[in-house]
Amino acid sequence: MATNRLKLEKGEKNRTKSLKLWGKKTILQRTVAPWHPHCPITAAHRAGLREVSVPRCDPACGVSPAEKLSPEHLQLLRNAFTCPKTGEQMHENRPNRRRGRNEGGHEERGMKIEEFRAVLRSVIGPDIEDVWVERFFSEVDITCTGQVEWQQLCSYLLLEYTERERASIPRAALLDSQPQIRHCAYNKREPTVRVVAVSHPPPLRYFSVSKGGQITVWNSSLHILKSLGLAGDPTEEVANTRRFRGWTTDAVSMGNVHRVAIATDCRDLHFVNVSTASVFEDVHLFGFRSVPTALCYWHDMQSRERPSLLLLGDEKGGVHLMWFLNPFKGLFKNLSKKENSPQRIFVPDLGEHSDMVSYRHIPNIHQAPVTRVMFEPDTNIIMTSSESDTTSVVFMNVTLKQEPYIWKFKQGAKCFDYNASLQLMVTGGCDRAVRLWTPFVTTCPVATLLGHRTAVLDVSIYQAVEQIFSYSRDAELRVWDISSHRCLKTVRLQFPCQQPGRIPEHGNFPFLLLSPPLSVQSHLVVGCKDYLALLRLTETTRAGGGWLTDDRRERGPNVQRGPALSCALYNSTLRQLVTGHADSSVSLWDVETGRRRLQILNTHGEEKLTCMALDSSNRRLITGARNGTIKVWNLLNGLNLHKLEPATDSEVTGLTCLPGNQLLAVGGSQRIVQYDIAAAKDLYVRADMSWKSSCVHKSHILAVSQCSALGVIATASHDGEVIIWRLETQGPVLHLQSPTQRGVVPPVDSLLFLQHRAGDRKLRNRGVLVSSQAGCLCFWSVTGPTHTYGQFFAPEQTDECVWTLSSDQPKNTILVSGDTAGWLQIWDICHFAVDIQNQPVCERPPLLQCWKAHQRALVSVEVLELADRLFVLTASADGSVGLWTKDGDHVGSFRQEVMWNMTESAAYQRKKLSEGTEEESAESDDAGFREVRSQVTDPNDRGETSQKECCSEGHHSVQTASSIRPPENEHEQPQQPLYLREDSCQKVAVCHESRHLFDDIRHGNHC
Repeated sequence: MATNRLKLEKGEKNRTKSLKLWGKKTILQRTVAPWHPHCPITAAHRAGLREVSVPRCDPACGVSPAEKLSPEHLQLLRNAFTCPKTGEQMHENRPNRRRGRNEGGHEERGMKIEEFRAVLRSVIGPDIEDVWVERFFSEVDITCTGQVEWQQLCSYLLLEYTERERASIPRAALLDSQPQIRHCAYNKREPTVRVVAVSHPPPLRYFSVSKGGQITVWNSSLHILKSLGLAGDPTEEVANTRRFRGWTTDAVSMGNVHRVAIATDCRDLHFVNVSTASVFEDVHLFGFRSVPTALCYWHDMQSRERPSLLLLGDEKGGVHLMWFLNPFKGLFKNLSKKENSPQRIFVPDLGEHSDMVSYRHIPNIHQAPVTRVMFEPDTNIIMTSSESDTTSVVFMNVTLKQEPYIWKFKQGAKCFDYNASLQLMVTGGCDRAVRLWTPFVTTCPVATLLGHRTAVLDVSIYQAVEQIFSYSRDAELRVWDISSHRCLKTVRLQFPCQQPGRIPEHGNFPFLLLSPPLSVQSHLVVGCKDYLALLRLTETTRAGGGWLTDDRRERGPNVQRGPALSCALYNSTLRQLVTGHADSSVSLWDVETGRRRLQILNTHGEEKLTCMALDSSNRRLITGARNGTIKVWNLLNGLNLHKLEPATDSEVTGLTCLPGNQLLAVGGSQRIVQYDIAAAKDLYVRADMSWKSSCVHKSHILAVSQCSALGVIATASHDGEVIIWRLETQGPVLHLQSPTQRGVVPPVDSLLFLQHRAGDRKLRNRGVLVSSQAGCLCFWSVTGPTHTYGQFFAPEQTDECVWTLSSDQPKNTILVSGDTAGWLQIWDICHFAVDIQNQPVCERPPLLQCWKAHQRALVSVEVLELADRLFVLTASADGSVGLWTKDGDHVGSFRQEVMWNMTESAAYQRKKLSEGTEEESAESDDAGFREVRSQVTDPNDRGETSQKECCSEGHHSVQTASSIRPPENEHEQPQQPLYLREDSCQKVAVCHESRHLFDDIRHGNHC
């Protein structure tokens, strides 16, 4: 009762918040003209506003404008924007502002940051922080003109209020829009009556029981393992076979005794032994007074000696109770039985088994057949339902010493579910309504949920996220929020057996809801005729905007993994992390708090997003997809600004933006394509094919990197070739390649220019370009007479690769590498690749830190400096994103419930696993806390051995199209060989062809 009252109060609080937001939105909507050429709200609506989650101001800089600005503040701001200035101020601003009129006829004017700050201080108060005002101003000024207008401010706030209203609604727990669907051919086109789960003995298996008595065993992925049929009446045995000639009515798993009990309309029970791989029927209990229609089994998981209980509801509205007194010894006495046949027990003869089982029958509880039966052990309550108007649901004590609680409603309950922790009962039936009830209050429901168009066949309460699943006869699945009574999602399951205009046939119990500890991943199994559907469920509550409000957030280190990541980058201007996902969504995260500020869905439709880049102002995001499309987005509001003409329909693998917003794109076209997004005013931007890149690369270009200090860019292809291009001539000037002894050249996975070295006159002739190839990191000089300056093998394992590189670009003192096993390495490169190395095998630079950051491959690492400290961002193919200090302290993960504060270094959690066996390092938790190994090593400790193991001798080949002359030449240095192990090269070359499928690659975790 108390729990339900709290839920009602919480729902009322949410409705109050919505009313306040509605009041503010009304004020703004009355002042926004229906059309304005610079009004982003109109463009957002035309582009699909529902696909965008709107940014919120950083909590570290103060509360959001939506929270700080009251209706009175909005009215004062409107007056400040629309009332004309007087005197000198009016004259000063006249040349720099766009002029317009609002719908009231008042002239609109723009405000610069200084005036905007002064107006906000006069409206809100003098103690407002400058950082908050600057962030607010930059988010409103989406056109980057240096001034804002009232229309822009209204549009921004309207989007903010709309998103906040939507974000207060939690998302449905379903992770799949359409489930895995499996066909059970052994059913012989008969419906599945019930699916039960058997987790002991492991592994997890499913048992589906068809109406005709066919039992099918499935593995956890819903693949059929075996099938068997129920034994029939021995008096009807023909040719040594006994065919079952009845219909099954229900089934239940008896976990502690490794049995599955199956009821049939022959008034009997079949007990199937599932303790071994050879499933067989060992007991047949027959001769009940009426047909069992519903089953329930309970046993004490903490005590094996305690009796277990099997409940049977029958067609006459009665309940049968069978207490198994010594379940660990067996269900019945082992009397003589026919060979290869189950033991047959006549129900009236159960007295002979009195030391093993106690039987009791409670008749006439309902006026109709029992449709469901449940048992609550804490209160010894038996719960039953029927489709009777007078006894729809009945709660009664096992002792029958208390008056039963009886719910009465029209057409009764075809199904119900009860959750003791939530103190909630949910019913469904032929009247198509889903009703929520408080236990022991029988007069009226808490809520009636309408929406189904046919009879509700099953309901289930998912306690982990406080949601309800309901399923109707027309194969429609609905997800409801318990607190708000809102339908969160409707899924029409597409079973192949469905025919237009016909309602498919179902069993009596379509649902199986499974959650830990019975299974690792929570999921829902739905049966329709002879098909099964498997839907994965999330185990944490997610709000519509990605995060819960404070009054709903659960404290703890819960981390929700998102869709598979394909790319990520850091925006130093906005201090945000941008993540691109395989489901074509983009998310923006505040690095200082971990809060998601913006989400853009369906950026490229159903195409996988493959790469991203920022423009010169760091205000716009450029995304590329597998089908060759490129789009430009506004990072402050998620609007699609431009669509770039694709050169081909092949995959875009790399993007880089030159000074002046000249965008370069590379990929499967094997060419460099340029786009002028600085002067673009139209939605569509044409491609510029002026680069002399035709037929230069002989294979797909996989990586691109630019160096403005040297005026060059570098591209790398699948055949292992690295080409240096001059920006002035748009042509190639240098070809670099590192073949192995046997001629197998792995693809180049990543390129990185060391910008500080390139800008230093003394270091620009040294190793300024780093390439990753089959795990070997090669340092190249692109200007000096010697082009090879050293290489070493970086991953922890010899068969892994490095997909991503980063460095502290202002200084280039460290190099960060992330490999395909999820390991992160931080190297000290202060003195690496700057001096001559005469050794035949290159020594590693000192390894400062090494830890396993994620379970799967790292697709992006970024080094950033905040609060005078260095941090490392890591993004993995498994969808997780983490923030770490340079020393390996884990700040947080970008999907965890609890936000962090970068200014509080004491809050960083450092969790280390003890160094030891490989098994210990592999058992790292999913939240991102991994083993950290801090060491400033002697390069001879492991460098030489690793190089010999993973490399085979070869020499760099350098082809110079034209020389690049720096201002001064340094002394010449000899070439260094690159060593690549042959079998590793072949493996990487094959894997790289399908790199976009890296989500399916399983890597082992080793120290």
